[in-house]
Amino acid sequence: MGERVLDMGCGGGRHAFELYRRGARVTAFDMDAEELKTVQSMFNAMELENEVPEGSSAETVVGDALGLPFEDDSFDKIIAAEVMEHIPDDMQAMKELFRVLKPGGQVAVTVPSWLPERICWLLSEAYHTSPGGHVRIYTRAELEAKLKSLGFRIDGHHHAHGLHSAYWWIKCAVGIDDNDHPLVKAYHQILVWDIMKRPLATRLAEQLLNPFIGKSVVVYLTKPSYAG
Repeated sequence: MGERVLDMGCGGGRHAFELYRRGARVTAFDMDAEELKTVQSMFNAMELENEVPEGSSAETVVGDALGLPFEDDSFDKIIAAEVMEHIPDDMQAMKELFRVLKPGGQVAVTVPSWLPERICWLLSEAYHTSPGGHVRIYTRAELEAKLKSLGFRIDGHHHAHGLHSAYWWIKCAVGIDDNDHPLVKAYHQILVWDIMKRPLATRLAEQLLNPFIGKSVVVYLTKPSYAG
């Protein structure tokens, strides 16, 4: 039987699908019920196509990150990807992650990196004032300090998606809702090509860019085995 994993704030389900494919017992959690219907449809399709190993499972749960509808010590692992920057009471959401994680369990929390995010805020007010937008810019030190204060052990970090920062800078410069702008469309095609083909040139470029302008910072955490 696979590990029980929570994808908190799963959005379109990208991480949840990969976890399911790798044999986990996945819970895709989000407050957007309509988006979760699409995620569930994909789970069903993956099962029908025999894309998942025996013993894996997948479910969707609608709810609020400030009050997760799960028992204490429920999950072996948790992913919270690009979620905390949207939540005004981020400390309460972090407390909930700690509560539902098993002692000895691991978490990956990702948020937008400080420099690329700061540039987005400078280029576009709508980027961070629109409903559902980002309410804060984290430094890695701040994020780690908040999580550590709740009892998490910090295991490490890395930056990711260095090629994506310029895409968001372009969108902020031309208008975040203008997906038909030629520059936006051209850069989006490059990103799709990179994701699908993973050519060596862009893989090397992203490795070089990540430490400086990686769009996201990923922090890895453990709930100590004596917690609880």
